[in-house]
Amino acid sequence: MRALAIAGANLKRFLRERSNIFFVFILPIGIVLLIGAQFGGDPPARIGAYVADESDPVAVDVIELLDDPRTFDSEAALIAAVERGDLSAGVVLPAGLRSGLVSGDPPAISFVARPDGQGPQFRAVVERAVAVASIEPGAVGWAVSQGAEMATAEAAVATARSTVRPIDVTTVTAGSALFPADLGRFDIGASSQLVLFMFLTGLTGSAALIQTRQLGVSRRMLASPTRVSTIVLGEALGRFLVVLTQGLYIIAVTAAGFGVDWGDPLGAFALLVVFSAVGAGAAMLAGSLFRNDQQAGSVGVVAGIGLAALGGSMLPLDLFGDTMQVVARLTPHGWANLGFNELVIRNGGIGDIGLELAVLAAMAAGLLLVASWRLRRVLTR
Repeated sequence: MRALAIAGANLKRFLRERSNIFFVFILPIGIVLLIGAQFGGDPPARIGAYVADESDPVAVDVIELLDDPRTFDSEAALIAAVERGDLSAGVVLPAGLRSGLVSGDPPAISFVARPDGQGPQFRAVVERAVAVASIEPGAVGWAVSQGAEMATAEAAVATARSTVRPIDVTTVTAGSALFPADLGRFDIGASSQLVLFMFLTGLTGSAALIQTRQLGVSRRMLASPTRVSTIVLGEALGRFLVVLTQGLYIIAVTAAGFGVDWGDPLGAFALLVVFSAVGAGAAMLAGSLFRNDQQAGSVGVVAGIGLAALGGSMLPLDLFGDTMQVVARLTPHGWANLGFNELVIRNGGIGDIGLELAVLAAMAAGLLLVASWRLRRVLTR
């Protein structure tokens, strides 16, 4: 119970620190948003459509020519999807397209697109699809305007279509894509930044452990009927709760706000727990090695960012060369990113990340054992 009380006090202290509001809760989400907006891949359904009358032949032809875009139940929902970045562009097909083309007064077709990425380029794609779908009803309307009967005009257009041989176009993609087409634009950035900030928060949080020793809190606890092992366990649990809290926060906010798919929930939570233990062990070790919090904070930032870069949190591991792939596996970040890649990119489950969990658990156990031994010596000398 005393160990839990020590851990709870550490968590409260962490949450009450005002600087943590920005660096721990706001900055990670901002970087995920920035990476997704600037470097994220194209949305799964790049063009969307709202069809007011699904039985209209012209609207049916436009949808087919656009290669079955993602459809919406309302114009507002389509526009919202484009605004969020789920789509690059969208088209609104109103009712009465065919009848309007035949009568010579077609309704207006709306096109919406994001100003960045491929959004503006899709306007030409939509204009071509509308132009092709409008040829036959436009021909019927012209014939009627010249005095032909409606039935005669439609029969003539149908005969002309049957005599024209269509051109078959086959598209072949060479090679294979590194990332699946349905991968969200924020998915890779969210998992890599989760790993970076959890470990960084753990290392920089070691300053609180040093301050506890400097302020004499540890000595006062030792003067009470509290064993050294209880203090060490409480401090370790405190660091673990701090790192885990940030990890859960990032996952919850990115899933709710950016639609990030973290894959198998059980696998994601297992990775989160073992990596939190790694971060706690690193924080304990740093807190027992350095004499003041300035040293711990400075070294923690450099070490955290350096290990993150080597472990694939700055650049996806799939883009690493063979040598850097080996180097990445020497860091806990590399194994954590491998695990999240399996869950997020390849839709794996907890059974597919058994090796990653085992390696991270071994790293956590090693760090916590060495850190506990070192902290015990520091507290009792």
